[in-house]
Formats: sequence, C-alpha cells, structure tokens
Amino acid sequence: MKKAVYLSIACAALLSAAEVQIDPIAVESTTLEDVSGEEIKSADVAEALAKKVPSITLVRRSGIANDIILRGQKRDNINVLIDDGKIYGACPNRMDPPTSHVVTNNIESIEIVEGPYDVEHFGTLSGMVKVNTKKPEAGVHGNINLNAGSFDYKKASATIEGGNETVRAMIGISGERSGQYKDGDGNTFADQIDNAILAKQAAAGNAFQDQYRDMDAYTKKSIMAKLFVDITDDQELRLSYTANRSDDVLYPNTPMDAVYDNSDLYNVQYSIKNLGSWSKAVDLKYYYSYVDHPMSTKYRKASAAGQVVTNHLESSIHGASVKNTADLTDTLEMAIGLDSSLRNWDGKYDVNGVVPVNPISGGYSINDAKTRNAAVFAEFEKKYTDVSVKLGLRYDNTKITSGDANQQENSYRSFNGNLYAHYDASPTLGFFGGIGKASRVPDGRELYFYSKPGKKPDGTPVPAQEIGTPDLKQTSNYQADLGMKNSYDAFTLKSSVFYSKLQNYIYFNSSKPVNKFENIDASIYGIDISGTWYAFGSFYVDFGAAYQRGRKDKALEGQTNTNLADIPPLKGNVALNWLYYEESVATLEFVAANKWSKIDDENGEQEIDAWSVVNLKIDHQFPYGFGLAIGVDNVLNETYAVSNTYKDLTLLSVDPNAEVMLMNEPGRYYYVNASYKF
Repeated sequence: MKKAVYLSIACAALLSAAEVQIDPIAVESTTLEDVSGEEIKSADVAEALAKKVPSITLVRRSGIANDIILRGQKRDNINVLIDDGKIYGACPNRMDPPTSHVVTNNIESIEIVEGPYDVEHFGTLSGMVKVNTKKPEAGVHGNINLNAGSFDYKKASATIEGGNETVRAMIGISGERSGQYKDGDGNTFADQIDNAILAKQAAAGNAFQDQYRDMDAYTKKSIMAKLFVDITDDQELRLSYTANRSDDVLYPNTPMDAVYDNSDLYNVQYSIKNLGSWSKAVDLKYYYSYVDHPMSTKYRKASAAGQVVTNHLESSIHGASVKNTADLTDTLEMAIGLDSSLRNWDGKYDVNGVVPVNPISGGYSINDAKTRNAAVFAEFEKKYTDVSVKLGLRYDNTKITSGDANQQENSYRSFNGNLYAHYDASPTLGFFGGIGKASRVPDGRELYFYSKPGKKPDGTPVPAQEIGTPDLKQTSNYQADLGMKNSYDAFTLKSSVFYSKLQNYIYFNSSKPVNKFENIDASIYGIDISGTWYAFGSFYVDFGAAYQRGRKDKALEGQTNTNLADIPPLKGNVALNWLYYEESVATLEFVAANKWSKIDDENGEQEIDAWSVVNLKIDHQFPYGFGLAIGVDNVLNETYAVSNTYKDLTLLSVDPNAEVMLMNEPGRYYYVNASYKF
C-alpha cells in the first residue's frame, strides 16, 4: 500500500503542471496490420505472430492451434483479447490456447502490448495480445480466397459486407484441412513419434495405430457474423458472433489428440457519446465464450485393446464492463470503469464413455472450478508541450471455488497500477518508459487439476495424482521499461529494455510427486529492437531482434538450477522487400535464433540447436481486385525445433528423468493463394 501512496503523490505532482494541448499518448506497442491480407499461409495466429514479432516464440503443438511465449511469459501470464472479449481454452495441456479460436482471415490487426500497462482487463500480468477482427463498412464489399500448399493443405474463405451509414453487416466463412506436415528430414507426425520410441523418448503405446498413421492433421471451419447499428449520431451498437469447429486435431508430442475442438464467442458493445460535461463517452461491453474440447487416446496404439481414455473438458467465461471517459480540462482526460467476469472450467476422464470411480478425484480432471472477479479501474492522461503522462489504477477482488467440497476456496485482492510517459525530444527522436505493477490469480488447473489414472510399463496401476496446489498465492509483476524511437526520412528504429521482478510466480516443480505447482520469486530482463530502412528506390528492409534472460531467486527445493523455464534465446528477423509494381511486393525473409542453452533441465527443458530459415514470397496485385500470392517457407529445407519441453506440459516420455521428444518444424513448404476483392 505504501508503494501505491508514493505513486499517487508523484502522479499528482506531474498532473498539476502547466497545460498544453498535444496528441494523446499511447503505450508503445507492436501492431501487425492487414493480417487477413498478409498472413495467407494458414489460419494459425500463433505462427503469424512468431514469424513477425521477435519477442514472440512459437510453442509448437500441431499443424494448427499452437501457443505463444511473449518475453518469456505464456499461459495466463499474458492476456489475449478478441475484440476486447476473452476466451480461455478448455485443454489443461494447451491444445487450444486463446489464439487458436480466431483465424487469420477474419483479423484486421493484432496489437502486442509488452508489460503490465493495462488496467481495463483482468489479469494482464506481463503483456497483452489484442486481436481486432474486421469491421463491416458501408456499400457492398467482399473477398474470396483460395489457398493451397504442401502436405495437402487446402483452404477456402469468403467475406461479404455491406450497408449504409446507419446499418452495416458482415459475414465471413472459411474451411481448411491439412495432412501431417513433414520436417526437413521428411518425417510426418507418425514418423516423429516412431523415432522418439526408437530413442526411448516415448512409449510404444504412443504411436498411431496403423489405420490412423496417414490421417489428416486437422480440419477446421469458422464463421464470423457482425452487425453494427448507428442508433443516433452519438450512439452505436455492435453485435458479433464467431464459431470455430475443428475435428481430429493431431498432437504428436502428447499422449492424446483432440477428437474435436468447438468454440463460440459472443460480443455486444454499446457506446454513447456527449452525455454532458462529465461524460465524453460511455462504453458498455458484454462477452460470452464457450469451448468444448474432448481429447483422447483413440488414434494411439495404447487404445488398440479397446480401452479409449478421454478427458472431456469445457471452459466458459462471461464478462461485462462499463467505462466513462471525461475531459476534466483541455489537457487532462479521465476514464473510470467497472469490470467483472465469471470463468468456469470443468473436465472428466472416461474410459470407453464410462467415468471411472476414483476415490481421489472422483473421475474429474478439473471439478467445476469457478473464478469470479470484480474490479474498479481508472486512467488519467495528462498532456504537456513535449511530454504525455498516463496513470492507470485497478483494484481486483477475486474468489475461486471448486466443485469438490473437499477443496479449499481461495480469495484474492490486489491493487495494481502503472505510470507511463512519452517525451518528444525532437521531431526525429522520442523517449518512452513506464513502471507498473500487475497481478494475476492462479487458474483452475494450477489449483485443482488431477492426472488421469495410468499404468507403469510393468502393468502396475498408478492412481490419479493431485497435480494442482490448492493454496497458491497470486503472482505479482513489478516491471520497468525504457525505450527510444528514432524516425528519419529513410530510417526508423525502436529499441527498448525492460526488467521484471516476479513475486510468487507460479512455477511447475517436476521433482514433487503431487502438488507440483508452487510460488517462487524470479526476474526476467531483456532488450528488443525493431525498425525499417528505406534503402533505395522501391526497396526497403524490415528488421528486429529480441533477447531475454530469466532467473529464479533461488533453486527449487531439491534442485540446483536457477534458470527460469520458457526463456527463449536471442531471436531475430530481416526482410528485404521490393515494391516492384504499385501494391505488389516481393519479400526475401531471414529468421534465426541462437542455441537455446540457458535451460531448466531439472524441470524438463533440453538444449535446442541454433536455427535459421529463409522464406520467399511474391504478392502480386492485378487490376480489378484480383491478386495472386506464391511463396516458399524454409527454402533450404532445414530440420529444426523452436519450442522446448518444460514439464508444465504433458509430453511423451518413458522415463521422467530422460529427455522427451522435441517437435520439429515443417520442412520446405510451398503455397499459393488466389484472391478477389470487390
């Protein structure tokens, strides 16, 4: 509380200085524009982010539905929003992370905010990924895309929109499927598992049954519908619905695959402006999302004898908020609001459709875990001649319960805030920086998760184990960022450094037989650079690099390693672009990462070799709205892996102390996309 008082005093001094009208401040972020037009290789948002943003690393799980690490943080440590609504995957093993529930052809832009500089949304601990989908426009517009690629990949999508200045509507549909991709050595998913079995990194029962060895990696369908109504000049209503239906998604480095993965996301937004001197705008938002995800051993040899084990999980969240924005003076803006949500997570194991009677877990993997949150937040923005300052404050009250009467309930309260500033030293030089504190509560898996019953290699039964730790504390992140922006006629550069102190960080301890999650103290620091050089004529170069380092304050009990897991090595990208004809662009891209050698081997990580890939793409725009894009990813057909094997994921293994299977990336991949816009 003392820290909050000191922060308030400092801000009061800043906000009382002389008033001068300038442009509003925005927290420095990375934005990918025109995602639906640029990222046509596949529907996977995670792949698009990892390819374009150096501070983001892909967590490869399958041909689609992959996860991300942002500045050494993943899971609930980063907030993913889709049109300001939330969706949580149902799988405790991250087969369906939030980014998997929206497809690239529906996305207009993605904004990545690095750090604890958001107070409007619950749980923005170390970063936020804001996905903004397309908005309907007046008139009649549409587009059609047909895409094909290596490994029998096929996709078709279409969008039509129209209306007038009062009512506008849009509907978009897509469908895609893909075979199992091959790595640089020509190995399919099934082959990679077989190789892991030969290397004693996986059990024989993890292999695909013969009749499923060559099945597709996934099929996916999506539909998005929107309706925008301008009720009056000062009132607008926005309605949207998104549905995703995925079937038979294979996850080769885990013991189970997804039989299907279905999600629905509803979003309602109402805005009214100019209510009076104390209300420039009032924004009301409501969202609801639901995910249905059964994962099963159906396609693996472990079930060949007729014992199909399934973990059927469901996840949902309701959320609502109201925010009022007012101009207190010509240069001082204030926004205050309320935010609330109810998240539910539920899952059961069954064998051939029958839930086993289990004295420890009752057959549940997660038993009706509910997270109820209510919060109040405020933002103040002050503008000076060359400086803008933003202060954000948030107070949360959260309660988490389990459907298991024997499990304890948990209550959490937190006061969070941040102070962010931007200084324009000259027309070509600017500085930005901030300090902040943010918190996030444990989720249902970390508190209440149970493993499924199993058997040792000798046939000895292994009962369900309580993996979750019911008395976890919430995590707090104290972070400082400092950066600089240079902008000249032929060159732009943004560079930043950060330091993050994590208190009661939730960490997985594989040395424990039960209650494997625990609170630790740790720190992460790093540097990011990105920019563009307009070399000469119609050539320009995009570039970026990111490096992070993470350490525990002390090793876990019974361990000696102080390296923090999930901290990727130095990664960079350079792209040479040639704007050879109007809006037609040819791109030669180089992406590389250093050897991943700073690892937490005592909790499952292993060294990963350095890698580099070359990608080519030509995007040609013809007259009358026609376009053709052709490309080759991984031109040199390299065999490499980008994601590690930290044991917070359940991966294939035989000996808990042995290295497990690394999932290789796709080999050389050809693709073509034909488009038509009207």
